[in-house]
Amino acid sequence: MSLANNVDFLRRLPKLNAINCFGDYGRNLRPGPRSPLAETTGFGPNPGDLRMFSYVPGNLQQPPGLVVVLHGCGQSAAGYDLGAGWSTLAKRYGFALLMPEQQLSNNGQGCFNWFNPEDTTREHGEACSIRQMIARMVEDHTINEQRIFVTGLSAGGAMTSVMLASYPEVFAGGAIIAGLPFGVASNVREALNGMYQSSSRPAGELGDLVRSASNHKGPWPKLSVWHGSADRTVNPANANEIVKQWLDVHHLPSTPMSEGTVDGYPRQVWWNADGETIVESYTITDMAHGTPLGLADNDERYGAQGVFLIEAGISSSYLIADFFGLTELIHKPKENVTEIAREVAKLAATAASKEAAKSVPVALPTPNSAPDLSKVLWPLTTVNRRPEPPRQPRRRAIDVGAVITRALTAAGLMK
Repeated sequence: MSLANNVDFLRRLPKLNAINCFGDYGRNLRPGPRSPLAETTGFGPNPGDLRMFSYVPGNLQQPPGLVVVLHGCGQSAAGYDLGAGWSTLAKRYGFALLMPEQQLSNNGQGCFNWFNPEDTTREHGEACSIRQMIARMVEDHTINEQRIFVTGLSAGGAMTSVMLASYPEVFAGGAIIAGLPFGVASNVREALNGMYQSSSRPAGELGDLVRSASNHKGPWPKLSVWHGSADRTVNPANANEIVKQWLDVHHLPSTPMSEGTVDGYPRQVWWNADGETIVESYTITDMAHGTPLGLADNDERYGAQGVFLIEAGISSSYLIADFFGLTELIHKPKENVTEIAREVAKLAATAASKEAAKSVPVALPTPNSAPDLSKVLWPLTTVNRRPEPPRQPRRRAIDVGAVITRALTAAGLMK
């Protein structure tokens, strides 16, 4: 590091208590006595000396999913839950919640040590402690090991990067809010430089950092990335580096496959050959450092505005849970799902028999199965698809809206 950078680092040291990743702004986010989180002790080896809090609602869906939520600096597990609304979401949609908590004896500002190799290496330190908590949740609540996810804010977001890289076989997906890529810092100085400057690195180099963190060969977790464009605590360029890192891991192109807006904010999307969204990125325009809050589906609100919990007109917690697949059709009887799938498959088969679907392969379900509706509906839509080269005019076009409407009407979900 140059002399100028060293001087700059020393200049920043007095400000460590004034930035989120090394600060205590969040300490006023203390919940009331009615927090639903319960502490578990003796969950196994705990080399990172973390505390384990969890919430398991009475309406736990089958097979049960689990979301691991990592708080930011200066925050407690229950305080961040209060602000981001995760236990409310867990109760509404029937999934389990695990919220590890840092101790001041490990980090004076209550930050997860996402930059410390002793805490980020597989089977060591804080990363290992979080893994042990997950194992305890799986054992105690028969969690479906294919439905485990992780998310976090700021230092918790950077620790989310650590968990996805160090234990990729554990997680089906993750979401990073105002965080940093995995492996870009190994001490406090590098952490500060990454937060403020976020030097651009080649995609292959970033991807290698993830691949070298374990012996995993795939499949890799999917990822949702969130960052405010006016963030002065963690440089918004870190979001681009995170996306770049995981696009390389997934062998996806750098150019978005789809771009649009959600609740007025830009969203970029990349998907795999099956049409499943694998990487998505939200830019919350003009938002500072924090977790974006807003109305969710059916005008419901999750969380409460506070320090680093920012009313932005978009509910990141809800949309992340939705990205994880934890909000889908949970209140519909299984028979309804099967009937919807059968009706959509029948309509797709009819369209195919009329030659209108020659260029759109349709995977038909077996009569007694209830397939993933996203895989049935996706080929029938043009949303989130690459523009295709001009084709010869078809003799008859499919009215996609009518097809889907007929299916939903037949299922009793639309009048």
